[in-house]
Amino acid sequence: MFRRFVSLFVVLPAGVILVAFALANRHDVRFNLDPLSADDPYFAFDAPLFLFIFGAFFAGLIIGGIVTWFGQGKWRKEAKAKSRESATLRAETEQLNEQLRAAQTPRIGSPEAAE
Repeated sequence: MFRRFVSLFVVLPAGVILVAFALANRHDVRFNLDPLSADDPYFAFDAPLFLFIFGAFFAGLIIGGIVTWFGQGKWRKEAKAKSRESATLRAETEQLNEQLRAAQTPRIGSPEAAE
């Protein structure tokens, strides 16, 4: 139900807006990486404006994701250490519970078993 809601009220309007944006900005612009020669650039190419804008958006998205990933490294490392510690403590607790159960079980031939 939630997925249908998101699909209908978020993704669909965003898609319509992106298509409208691409259609409104489909004229060619020159991308020039030669700041010294504006008339005859060494490296330049023409492409629709929306490709440059979408490219910048996706590059920012990827760079932001990478920066966030490295920024959260400390927390991932701490979570991994806590997970290992938790697993060790669980195993130790289970071992102690087994020892306790074994100590509480009456042995055959003991005075406790005769009662």
